[in-house]
Amino acid sequence: MLVAVTAAAGCSRPGSAVSNASLTVALPIAPNNLNPILSTDSSEAFVDDLMFAKLVTMDTHHAQVPDLAATVPTLANGGISRDGLTITYHLRHDATWTDGVPVTSADVKYSYEQVNNPSNNVISRHGFDQIRSVDTPDKWTVVLHMKQLFPPIVDAFFGESDEPYDILPAHVLAKYSNLNNIPFNAEPTVTDGPYRFARWVRGDRVELTANDQYFRGAPAINHLDVKIMTDTNTVTAQLRTGETQLGLELTGPSYRNLDNESRLTRLAISAPVYDSLLLNCGRSVLSDRNLRVALAYATDRRTITRDNEFGEATIAAGDLSPFSWAYDQAVHAQPYDPAKARALLDADGWKLGPGSIRVKDGKKLSLLFVYGTGSDIARDIVVQLQQMWRAVGIEVQPKSFPYAQLYAPQQSGGIYASGKYDVGFYAWVSGRDPDDSSQFLSGAIPPNGNNFSFYRSARMDALQHEALSTFNVAARKRAYAQIQQLIVDDVPQMMLFYRLMLYAHAPQLSNFTPNGVGEAWNAQAWTFTSP
Repeated sequence: MLVAVTAAAGCSRPGSAVSNASLTVALPIAPNNLNPILSTDSSEAFVDDLMFAKLVTMDTHHAQVPDLAATVPTLANGGISRDGLTITYHLRHDATWTDGVPVTSADVKYSYEQVNNPSNNVISRHGFDQIRSVDTPDKWTVVLHMKQLFPPIVDAFFGESDEPYDILPAHVLAKYSNLNNIPFNAEPTVTDGPYRFARWVRGDRVELTANDQYFRGAPAINHLDVKIMTDTNTVTAQLRTGETQLGLELTGPSYRNLDNESRLTRLAISAPVYDSLLLNCGRSVLSDRNLRVALAYATDRRTITRDNEFGEATIAAGDLSPFSWAYDQAVHAQPYDPAKARALLDADGWKLGPGSIRVKDGKKLSLLFVYGTGSDIARDIVVQLQQMWRAVGIEVQPKSFPYAQLYAPQQSGGIYASGKYDVGFYAWVSGRDPDDSSQFLSGAIPPNGNNFSFYRSARMDALQHEALSTFNVAARKRAYAQIQQLIVDDVPQMMLFYRLMLYAHAPQLSNFTPNGVGEAWNAQAWTFTSP
């Protein structure tokens, strides 16, 4: 179905910016850079999406809606060829960069080339690596020629994927051989989204001002003060006092603590989000599937979910949550069964040694457990897991890292991407499409994707190929059901719970309607009146 931009929920054109309106937003993770194709986490993506645009975004009903594209390419409208190998985008003619230069097909092609540029430290090229070539027959037309059928392409190619990249200004950046260390990453002074860059005080805040020439209409809020607040107690305190008017991605405890705060509005949004434990299959000890399964039986997911999410999450099995049309409620994770975990470890040759820690071939079963510095929920879960796993003879050595280091690309020495861990607490926001091949394909091991578990499985590769070989929803759903079961059986990741995206904001903020993947898709329509 074709949907005009102005017909999408929350996409009205407010007209001129309200010059005296200012909103303070609490950002849970400090950005490392402001280049939209170098983003590594949802906090960076949020700031990027305030300043830059995609080709296609998503509304609150999970429907694709055009952004820089005039229409969403589909089989029905001919934007996707019958064989699925040619994708045609027609761009809107009224989008300009903040320096007045039109946004054209040259920007789209340049941005595609930069995602695929091996010299750029992008976290993933998933989907972009399925494109054989990009043609630009005129300023307003972009044609993708695919190497093979890839059903998620419209979400993956500058859309709402699990790596939601935005379009870059070619006329500003084409002079650089790579984008890793350029002034633009800290001062993106030319943008095309609802907001312009004003100032970035590292570790403190990013300040943005309304882009009066934004193609969807000038934002109703003139100034955004995006403050970096990694401490959850600070966030809740400032929300209560009104010093901060919008809190993003709150933890379960923070959300619960604001339950009776009459001066705030709370939102719990269905989202393709899960929290899990990465198990590094590339390390000799966890390359043993039996040990990974034993860890699953030794983990009380019900207690972890109850104690940390307070009813705002459900126990997970595979990676696809109820948000997805491919979610299969028949897939269940291993139940909590310490006796079965002990039996598996015994059978696998892990015998109890000094201090009741298991030993095999003279090596103690001690796992390096990494998580993000400042994350209260990760720290608390690590403590719980230490106790649960100690009860079956497994030692846990916790170590925290800054998020920028934890999630950095392999080229930058990222802990996950470089495999410098045994177990890691991991939260992931997927895209609109259920495609999860970037996390589980053998070919997606870093630096080629987000397979941070370094998991290799011929069966998984075959199922992913099956899921991506057709546009037929029923056939894809059958394949994803088997993929979910294989994740449970092989445990490359141990899914803990499916999380709702939790927010709190001042009641004077209107039209803040996150779509589940991101928050800024309709930022120009937000309104705020100081109390």
